[in-house]
Amino acid sequence: MRDRVLAWLADNVPPPRLRHILGVEAMAVELADHHGLDAEKAAQAGLMHDLAKYFKPQKLLGMAREEGLEIDSVLEANPHLLHADVSAIVARDQFEVRDAEVLQAIRNHTLGRPAMSLLCCAVFVADSLEPSRGDTAELNAMRQVSRQNLYQAVWRTSDYSLGFLLETRQMIHPRTILTRNWALQLTALQGQKVTSPENRCISA
Repeated sequence: MRDRVLAWLADNVPPPRLRHILGVEAMAVELADHHGLDAEKAAQAGLMHDLAKYFKPQKLLGMAREEGLEIDSVLEANPHLLHADVSAIVARDQFEVRDAEVLQAIRNHTLGRPAMSLLCCAVFVADSLEPSRGDTAELNAMRQVSRQNLYQAVWRTSDYSLGFLLETRQMIHPRTILTRNWALQLTALQGQKVTSPENRCISA
């Protein structure tokens, strides 16, 4: 199936995005191996997480409505946030993916979701921290955290992205905040040190 997906991606996303996708696939597998998760599921979710990234806004909205997804005011104003949900639809319908955890990891890679699985956390984090995102000391520190504690990595990458959204006065979806607070609370309950990195941009 991987060859089919790669051929489809070559026709539907530009080369820089394909490099990002392959980076997410590789980092998701690395994190899965490190944390004892299913590496094959991580690879599938990483490879297919951005299938709908370049769909037009009206197509994203139309497919989401047809699926019966709830579309709130933030999603209505920013349809690109639906690309994660729609990518899961494409994975299911175009590539016959039926594994619920893989589909959830694709669906949750942008906004996250409280109580999401560790596989979802791995793909969520890999999307923000794969190598093509940059090589700053801050990013490398968060990559190190991702190998130690996935929940801490979720809240730290959430803080990282939220800082950019606030700085540029962009709308923030409530689920992003709920995900961040959930991961922060879990980190605190685990007795992990809670420190926040200086904010920098990670584009979704």
